[in-house]
Amino acid sequence: MNKVQVGNFHIGAGEPLALLAGPCVLEGLDRCLLIGRTIKGICARLGIHYVFKASFDKANRSSFHSFRGPGLQKGVEMLAAIKEELDVPVVTDIHETQQAKPVAQVADILQIPAFLCRQTDLLHAAAETGRVVNVKKGQFLAPEDMRNVVDKLHECGCDQMLLTERGASFGYHNLVVDMRSLPIMRSFGYPVVFDGTHSVQLPGGGGTVSTGNREYVPYLVRAAAGAGIDALFLEVHDNPEEALSDGANMVYLDQLEDLLKSALAIHRIASKVD
Repeated sequence: MNKVQVGNFHIGAGEPLALLAGPCVLEGLDRCLLIGRTIKGICARLGIHYVFKASFDKANRSSFHSFRGPGLQKGVEMLAAIKEELDVPVVTDIHETQQAKPVAQVADILQIPAFLCRQTDLLHAAAETGRVVNVKKGQFLAPEDMRNVVDKLHECGCDQMLLTERGASFGYHNLVVDMRSLPIMRSFGYPVVFDGTHSVQLPGGGGTVSTGNREYVPYLVRAAAGAGIDALFLEVHDNPEEALSDGANMVYLDQLEDLLKSALAIHRIASKVD
């Protein structure tokens, strides 16, 4: 397996579990620092590599009036401040080709949203930056289809990529996770990530907003850890009821450590079998 370097550590087979986590969207610098600092402390205690995650713009919200974030310029400035203050790598989404270069000045990982995973020009722009590219598997794709995404990135000279499972559409307003997708995507030779919070999302389930079932996050995270993963992706908030995006499927900050402990125990066993 190709290992991916992020900051001063690697993600991949034989490496410690990594965590990409933070609030769904950049809500404010102080709150992001609070969440990020707490997660960093938890990861340090557990021996998990940490990457701070938050979006500067949620371009695919259900409603035109939903909060999207601070935007590109202010968002990049906030991510730079968080990266410097916490001394951790950062990951954030890009939605348009012109966002790749300015975001890559700060972000260690450029994330391609699931809805955009087939957008060749966006993949090309992300690959050209030389940053690690994390592609979320579309809710409409079979895991085998992600091979085409890998090939597109290869054609653009990128060999530093992560592939993320985040559930597949199952009828209306529902997602299911096929755990077979993790070893299938891992067979392509790159680290796989399991998105434990978007996998319990109910897209558009609230009419003008998406809802979710956060109570199932621990079950799916433990199952994924057993199936074989290299990193976890979790959206975390100190008070999800106040979150400006995806609150219904976010993990409570004060419950994160116990969740990670259980996942880590299973991951260690699975790694020995693997």
